[in-house]
Amino acid sequence: MSPNALSTADPATLAADVKAEARRLGFSLVGVCPAIEPTGFPRLVDWLAAGHAGEMRWIGGRLEAYRHPRHVLDGVRSLVMLAMPYGTVEPRAAGVGQGRVSRYAWGVDYHDLVRERLHALADYLRGRAGGCLARGVVDTAPLLEREFAQLAGLGWIGKNTLLLNREAGSWFFLAALLTDAELTTDAPFAADHCGTCRACLDACPTGAFTAPYVLDSRRCISYLTIELDGPVPHDLRAGLGDWLFGCDICQEVCPWNNHAPADRAREFSPTEGSNPVELTTLFDLDDEAFRRRYRRTPLWRARRRGLLRNAALVLGNQPVLSALPALTRGLDDIEPLVRGACAWALGQLARAGIKASAARSALEARQASETDAAVCGEIRAALLAN
Repeated sequence: MSPNALSTADPATLAADVKAEARRLGFSLVGVCPAIEPTGFPRLVDWLAAGHAGEMRWIGGRLEAYRHPRHVLDGVRSLVMLAMPYGTVEPRAAGVGQGRVSRYAWGVDYHDLVRERLHALADYLRGRAGGCLARGVVDTAPLLEREFAQLAGLGWIGKNTLLLNREAGSWFFLAALLTDAELTTDAPFAADHCGTCRACLDACPTGAFTAPYVLDSRRCISYLTIELDGPVPHDLRAGLGDWLFGCDICQEVCPWNNHAPADRAREFSPTEGSNPVELTTLFDLDDEAFRRRYRRTPLWRARRRGLLRNAALVLGNQPVLSALPALTRGLDDIEPLVRGACAWALGQLARAGIKASAARSALEARQASETDAAVCGEIRAALLAN
């Protein structure tokens, strides 16, 4: 490749070749858009001002970086927007003592797999346009991926705030390849095919949508079970239902997902015990066992304390006798967050008349030695409710 290959490469041919290579690498949707300020940036500013980001302070901390993709790659001219499907099999219904996991988290950590494919695509582009810069990102850089995906013609942003495609639905990961090479761009996706449908808005059990296209993360089950560091607010605990990690409700009810094709990628297929998860077994995991089981999976993000907190809340939402030993052990966990959640769940068992005396005895025994103020509050509330 000659030193001036970057300037002489035909933008249309280069774009077509990159798209073909992206599809070969497993990206089902691909489009190109120019590197401009995304039209959704003012909405992000308003969303943050309303407090809808909750504890995700890193978003506001780098707000200006979202204004233009040059903050991700200096000199960027084009963005190749990509989607990789993760829909595999239908979820099994969670039985007694089981918790559901969002479909995207059944297999390997998607960051690793998508980055690997992005690196391969970046190498291909550099080979075709010698001297160009290229950087692949997948939901960790300050980039409004959904806005740019719409600009690249991949679909529209639905009322559930996810990117929707008429053929692919929404069961896919978004990624981007930024480059200073000039690529012929695609037409933006101009239509909104949600129409008068309110399925996603009405189905959310915690009322996380304050309006169509507006999500208050602080009420979102995915946020509560993954991003939130502390206790889940009491008024939202019942809304978690049987969700241990993440939530798919607003996607499951979306009509555009009714006929979305299933992808048979082995990496995203459910690993043993992930669809669904036996909750009581989680309380047998110390830090090292938790690391061995979840280190290379999306569930690692919640960490042990977060996942056991979630498990306790789900067990409290479906009180059964078999949960009593695990929740009692959880009262002595090293993490106050876990102890507090287990105290609430034991209170729910007692209220349901399931070994109420045993649940109260466990709570009273823990109360005698508990030093954490928040956990003491949970224990008192559980005892007073019974």
